[in-house]
Amino acid sequence: MRKVLAFILALAASPALALDLRTEFTNIDGGTHKLSDWLGQPILVVNTASLCGFTDQYSALQALHETYRGQGLVVLAVPSDDFSQELESEDEVKHFCEVNYDLTLPMTGITSVTGDDAHPFFRSLAEETGFEPNWNFNKVLLDRQGNLVETFRSTVKPTSRRITGPIEAMLSQADG
Repeated sequence: MRKVLAFILALAASPALALDLRTEFTNIDGGTHKLSDWLGQPILVVNTASLCGFTDQYSALQALHETYRGQGLVVLAVPSDDFSQELESEDEVKHFCEVNYDLTLPMTGITSVTGDDAHPFFRSLAEETGFEPNWNFNKVLLDRQGNLVETFRSTVKPTSRRITGPIEAMLSQADG
C-alpha cells in the first residue's frame, strides 16, 4: 500500500507534460494555426477524415465548439490521410465539412499524424507519451498552459463525459 501511495504522490509531484506548441499547422482557409496562439485556453486537437466510419463525430465536434467556445475552448480538426480515408484536396475537405456538418471550428490542411512524416506536434506527442493516433478521430486534450490532460481513442465520442468533464473543470477554474 505504501509503495502505491508513494507512486501516486510522485506522479502528482512530477511536472506536467508540455508538448511542442511552437510549430505551425497550415490553416485550411489559408495562413497558419499556432497552438501557442491559444495558450490560456483549453484545446482539443482531433485527427479527422472525411470518409471514415467515425466521420459523423464532426457533428459532436461542432457541438463542443458551439457549446464551449464562448468560455474559451478551442476545438482544432486536423484532417489526415494517414489511414487512406481523406478526400483528395483541402478544398474538397473544406466543402465536405461545410455542406455536411456546417463546420465552423478551426481546421488545418491535410496533415500527417503518424510515423516519420508526422507533424511535429504529433511526433512530440508520440515521443513524450507513446500516444500515436491509431485511426481517425483520436483526440488530444490540452490544458490552458498547453500541458497534456488526456488522450482519447476514436471510440470515445467528443460529447462524452470522459471529454466534457475535464473541459468543464478547466473552464470553471479562474483564468491562468
